[in-house]
Amino acid sequence: MEPGSRTEVATGPRATGAVQGRGFGTPTVCRSPAGRGRACGGHHARVFRRNLAAMCGRYATARSNADLSAFFDAYDDTPAELAPSWNVAPTDPVPVVRFSRSRERRVVSLARWGLVPPWAPDLRGGARMINARSETVATSPAFAPSFARRRCLVPADGWFEWVRGAGGKQAYYMTPEHGAPLAFAGLWTAWGPEPVLTCSVLTAPARGPLAAVHDRMPLVLPFDRWQEWLNGPSGDVDLLRPTPDELIAEIDVRPVGAAVGNVRNNGPELVLPAAVAESPTLF
Repeated sequence: MEPGSRTEVATGPRATGAVQGRGFGTPTVCRSPAGRGRACGGHHARVFRRNLAAMCGRYATARSNADLSAFFDAYDDTPAELAPSWNVAPTDPVPVVRFSRSRERRVVSLARWGLVPPWAPDLRGGARMINARSETVATSPAFAPSFARRRCLVPADGWFEWVRGAGGKQAYYMTPEHGAPLAFAGLWTAWGPEPVLTCSVLTAPARGPLAAVHDRMPLVLPFDRWQEWLNGPSGDVDLLRPTPDELIAEIDVRPVGAAVGNVRNNGPELVLPAAVAESPTLF
């Protein structure tokens, strides 16, 4: 899958592949160590073009089973030790946090990234179902049943976006400054007679400095909203309210190297800061 390609499913009345926006803006974001990721001016500023391709198509989740169980206060229900990934791509196995009614507590499970509705003939369509738009998820035939009854948290250390410039594409990594995991709002379902868990990440309009990189962002949930997301009323659209400003302010936006553009590359070096290339390599 090409980084920055249109992989998000337009749900509800908007057809799959519908254009998400027209034209480009040119917001300015500070790249100085003190102000990285925040709007600024002067010689530290760098102009970005808004990337209107769909997101979120790549992210990192590198925590161990024990770390996730402790952080989310959840029972480890995964079949084996989780393999860290700094370059998660569609259809990869990823950890999710669900509420188990049989255990009466949260559990960490393994799911295939790309939600496949139970009525789908096979798993192949999952690669196009990695994201669900928060604006229309409650009315989408594919996503609404899971939004009503099968919500989850998708742990992540950060996510990637690509910005297209005159010299090509530059990769950026969004990650919390404090180093703790993020909790993306997610959906899950089970497909097939020998159930395969699949999942999707909800997205929302980007806000604050994140809008300088992309017009969409994952719906990131603060700690005090985890419980209501997992156990709240069926299909309550109030659950979809935006990520709080104070959480967005804690997210660092850093340029990273071109290696993350290849799904075969995977290692902690992919999230290390890199100089912004004058002529970034095309993916």
